[in-house]
Amino acid sequence: MTKIGVYFLLITHCVVIYTMSIITKTIGKGEYAYLVKREGKKVVHKYIGPVSNPKVAKIISDKKETLAVPERFRSLFWDTNLKNIHLRKNARYVIERILEFGDLDAVEWMQRVYTLQVVIDVLTLSRSITEKTRNFWLQWFGVRNA
Repeated sequence: MTKIGVYFLLITHCVVIYTMSIITKTIGKGEYAYLVKREGKKVVHKYIGPVSNPKVAKIISDKKETLAVPERFRSLFWDTNLKNIHLRKNARYVIERILEFGDLDAVEWMQRVYTLQVVIDVLTLSRSITEKTRNFWLQWFGVRNA
């Protein structure tokens, strides 16, 4: 497989898992960022700007933060190595820990990673979230009659 084929395969894999991804391309002496997303069967690259631009650098760092549990939340996952937590496979575990023990910073990060519907599903189905916590978060997210 050529480098281009491998590159495309990696991008496609990222897009499938995270629906949107940011890639950087080096063209000449500059490095540029693109938003990659899937529209049907097509993979669309949308130009964001040069990586040296502070706004683009912030977008990239925000996106990277949603790929793994940030180090600042280590205290919420005291019994697990952060590198072993897969955000998609362990979504229920991550959401339960954040809702039960996290602060607003952790909740904001969780909302960037998971959709509201996933969070509400975990809230309503989880056995490890206390009733007090469940009621609080259901009120917080505006869920009625759950």
